[in-house]
Amino acid sequence: MTQDKVLTCKDCGAEFIFSASEQDFYAEKGFTNEPQRCKPCRQARKNGGAAPREMFTATCAACGGEARVPFQPRDDRPVYCSDCFSRQR
Repeated sequence: MTQDKVLTCKDCGAEFIFSASEQDFYAEKGFTNEPQRCKPCRQARKNGGAAPREMFTATCAACGGEARVPFQPRDDRPVYCSDCFSRQR
């Protein structure tokens, strides 16, 4: 039976746990190497180092609530919150 291991991330140097269940999963998939990065560093690498999107705040044209959108709102186009947008589709 496997036991949890403490590993060190090669990117940030933080220690992280390689749990017994993760080890079993790796073995089941046929992976022979242990992970070298902690979960946040793996996620950042998976995203390609892309910066988080800049979000803008606007007033929803349907309900008047706050809407957060990934584009600069213009006065000539309506902006909808996510709930109202999904109802319009």
